[in-house]
Amino acid sequence: EITVLFGGARALLMHAAHPLIAAGARQTSFYQRDPWKRLIRTLSLQNSVTFGTKEEANESATRINKLHEVIKGKDEITGKTYDALDHEQLLWVHACLQISSIYFYELTVKKLTEDKKNQYHTENIKSAQLVLVNKDLIPTTHQSLKEWVIEKSREENFLILTDVAKDVKDIISGGPVPTHIKPIWPFIAFTAFNTLPPEFKKIYGIKDSRIKAMILSFNLGLLKFTRPFLPPFFRLIAP
Repeated sequence: EITVLFGGARALLMHAAHPLIAAGARQTSFYQRDPWKRLIRTLSLQNSVTFGTKEEANESATRINKLHEVIKGKDEITGKTYDALDHEQLLWVHACLQISSIYFYELTVKKLTEDKKNQYHTENIKSAQLVLVNKDLIPTTHQSLKEWVIEKSREENFLILTDVAKDVKDIISGGPVPTHIKPIWPFIAFTAFNTLPPEFKKIYGIKDSRIKAMILSFNLGLLKFTRPFLPPFFRLIAP
């Protein structure tokens, strides 16, 4: 479902608010040179892991893992060590993407039972393991994974508005968006910022208001209602 990609923008904002994840992005600076190429690469990995053969999934994961091997060092903001193969940092990236994807699926497609969320969670652990997330560190249910993210985000100085977070905020706000999604990007950006958990909104300076809540609720409700009537080209991601 294309609308689940809205969760991708939300997850990127959550990733960037973590200073050690931001430090890894700063080292590569790839997100600045071509943020959309990086996003497409991430989506391609997800799609090949989910829908490809075992060989294709393993090849994609291996490419990512080799890149992550060289992303490590001392963060200039916090003084802590960042490492793209650190299990907790890997789990943060995995968790933010999963909870944002499920969140937007429920907002724009349909509600899922706890059993179905947990089934997705269990199946998604396989893809997490391919990119070297330690299975023993992953909470056992989708809800507990969500709670883990919130608990970590409430720790003092766990989230920081670094230069990288500011850049990602600017990119989501309206950076170099590809031509074919420019018409809908303002709405994607609006939903990404205004559906963030409170701890993240505080970091990015996003203010809540009744008008914003009404706009968000109306547009998401309209999207959920009209989605079944859209042609597949506008509703589904092509293989």
